[in-house]
Formats: sequence, structure tokens, C-alpha cells
Amino acid sequence: MLSTLTTAPTISPADLREAMDGDVPPTVIDVRSPVEYSSVHIRGSYNVPLPLLAEHGEEFASRLPGQVVLICQSGNRARQANERLEAVGIHPDSVTVLDGGIAAFESAGGEVVRGRGPWAMDRQVRMAAGSLVLAGVTATKVVSPKFVYLAGAIGAGLTYSAASNSCAMAAALSRMPWNRSASEPELGTVLDSLPDRS
Repeated sequence: MLSTLTTAPTISPADLREAMDGDVPPTVIDVRSPVEYSSVHIRGSYNVPLPLLAEHGEEFASRLPGQVVLICQSGNRARQANERLEAVGIHPDSVTVLDGGIAAFESAGGEVVRGRGPWAMDRQVRMAAGSLVLAGVTATKVVSPKFVYLAGAIGAGLTYSAASNSCAMAAALSRMPWNRSASEPELGTVLDSLPDRS
């Protein structure tokens, strides 16, 4: 399992926008799931889901051209991808992580492509956590005072999630049917879609 504590060099959304308008734009690799990518992504980015990149890091490291920017929803998965690429020998100066993820890029006025798909994972987590807390508080008043522990458990989980920079709820939600409707890309297809190194 990849660590979530790596400190990767970052690029701000404004700097990425400027770099993408330059003569030699960086290669933007989006490591979110295909469903997340299809719902919103940076124009011109390539979808390489983190599990695929983690499993085939050597192949990707040998094919990634020039300057590479890794992105995800908030930055955690992109940092994990950066750690994997560094572990297989990619030069640390050639890869950066988008600070704040795609949401920060869009907020900074970056161009994104929107499709029809499920909510972004952070929005799904907020909805699930909020609904569970609300249900727990309501059940405490209507059914049994012991339901207060449900709200406490969600609060503890969110606290741990922030402290560890991981999210068990997001991992569970990513396995739900509505988040798995887009087909997982195959290694050969993804590698062939990347720009030529020459």
C-alpha cells in the first residue's frame, strides 16, 4: 500500500494555467477513477487511474514525456502517484502535484470539461457523513439515546480522515455501483494515449 505522507513538489492552479498556455505545456495526468474523470476533468489531461499507475509504475515512468503534473480531487492520490513514480526512478524534478486538485484549478478559472456523471467524491462523502449524523441525531430523539454513538463515530472517522489524509468513507463509496459505471481503462490503451516522448 502506498503511503499518504509523501511530500511532493506542487504547482499552483494559476501556475498550471499559465504553463498550459505556454509553448511546451506539461503533460497532465489525472489519477482519479474513470467515473470521476468523466464527470469533470482538465481539458487535454490524460486519465491514468491510481491503481493502474501503481501496478505498472515502471511502464508509465518510461513513457511519460517532459514535465508531468499529477492531479486528483484534492491532492492525496496525486501525491501517492508521485511517490510511486519516484520509487521506479522517474526524476523528482520532472513531476509535480497540482496543489488543491481539480477543484482548486476550476476555482482559479482553469478550463475544465464537464460530463454527465456522479457527484465528485468529496461531495459524496459530505452527503453521506451529513446524512448519517442527521440520522443518528434524529434516531437519538425518536428511537434510543444510544444512536448518539453513530454521530460520534462519524465525527471520529472524519477527524481521523483529516489527520491521516486518507478517507475510508471515500474508499467505500468508490465501490458503489454508481461510481463504477465507467469502464476501467486497460494498460495498453492508456499507454498508447500518452504523448510521444520524442
